[in-house]
Amino acid sequence: MKNYDNFFLPVDDLECAIKYYSETLGLKIKFNFSDKGMVAFHVGNEEPAIILKDKKKFPDVKPTIWFVVDNVPSEYEKLKSKGVTFLTEPFPIGTGTAVEFDDAFGNRLGITDYTK
Repeated sequence: MKNYDNFFLPVDDLECAIKYYSETLGLKIKFNFSDKGMVAFHVGNEEPAIILKDKKKFPDVKPTIWFVVDNVPSEYEKLKSKGVTFLTEPFPIGTGTAVEFDDAFGNRLGITDYTK
């Protein structure tokens, strides 16, 4: 694990959450994919963002932390060999590949790479 990537938070009302995070907390929008059920906010000058995920589009969403790795497929195989059970096979995203899993304590984590 090289670094944090993003922090995902579930929300019941995406429009209300956008207003809260932008107007109340004063965070700037990094990207707005409301049509896909996600909006990201910058936190200072950090690359990792807080990404709100609409529960209507992602009913199984949990608070999730993603980590950056060099290569998701190879890290996926390495972690599987150590007993990690993934929620899905690795999947393509706009910047590379990602995959999520729950740790032994019920926390949702994920890994992603920037291979695109």
